[in-house]
Amino acid sequence: MAVLLFALSLALTLLAAVAFVVDVTSGGERVRRVALGALGAAFAIESVALVARFASAGSAALNSFHDQLSLLAWLLVGCYLALQARIRLDVLGALVSPLAFLLMLSSYLVYSGTAVLPPELRTAWLPAHVAPAFLGYAILVLASCVSLVYLLQERRLKAKRPARLRRLPSLETLDELNYRCVAWGFALFTVGIVTGALLAKATWGAFWSWEPVQVLSMLAWLVYAVLLQARSLGWRGRRAATLTLAGFALLLVTLLSLNLGLPHGRALG
Repeated sequence: MAVLLFALSLALTLLAAVAFVVDVTSGGERVRRVALGALGAAFAIESVALVARFASAGSAALNSFHDQLSLLAWLLVGCYLALQARIRLDVLGALVSPLAFLLMLSSYLVYSGTAVLPPELRTAWLPAHVAPAFLGYAILVLASCVSLVYLLQERRLKAKRPARLRRLPSLETLDELNYRCVAWGFALFTVGIVTGALLAKATWGAFWSWEPVQVLSMLAWLVYAVLLQARSLGWRGRRAATLTLAGFALLLVTLLSLNLGLPHGRALG
C-alpha cells in the first residue's frame, strides 16, 4: 500500500510539473486547473502516506534520508499551495512542482529500508528539532524560487523583451514575497538550530561540537540574518534575491552533508 501511494503521488507531482510549465508558457485556464488539481491530489496522498509511515516507524522516520526528503517535498508543496490560495503564482508552481518531484524521486533512489533510531535519539527533542527546521527549510526553498523568478523578470524587463512566461508577478510583489518567506523561514530555522543544540546537549552532553553540519547550518543562518538586516538598511531587489539564493546553496550543502557526509550516529546533530 505504501509503495502504491508513493507511486501515485510521484506520478501526480510529475503531471503537475508538466501542466504548470505548459500553463505558464502557452496554456489556458483548463491546464491551470489540471496543474493545481494534480498537485493538490499529490499532496493529499503524500499526507496519508506520511501519517502511515510515522505511525509505523515513529520517530525513527526522522533519522532516514528517504523520509527527510519526502518530508521536505511534502512541506514545500504544502507551503506553495497555501501561498497559491492567497496569491496567483502559477510561475512559482512551475518551479516548485519539478523540485518536489526531484526530491520525491531522490527519496526513492536513496531508500535503504527502515531506519533504526539510535537509543540516544529517542527523545522528544528530536521531533522538536526536525519539525521547525524542515518547515523552515521548505519556506526558504520557496523563497529561493521566488528569487529566481524575480531575477528572470528583472532581466526580461531590462532587456525590454516580450514575456515568454505568462502572468508573471510584478517585481514589487516578488520582492515583498521574498522578504516574507525569508523572515518566516529564518524564524523557524532559528528554532530548529536552538532545539538542535538542546538535542545535542541531551544526547552527547554538549551544545556545540564543531561538526560540519553545525558549522554549515550556522553559516546559512548568518547569511539569512545578514539578508534581513541588510533589508532593514534598504537592500531590495537583485541583491536581496542573489543573497537568498546564496543561502539556499548553503542549505542544500547542509542537507547533503547531514545525511551523506557524517557518521550515522551524529546525523541529526
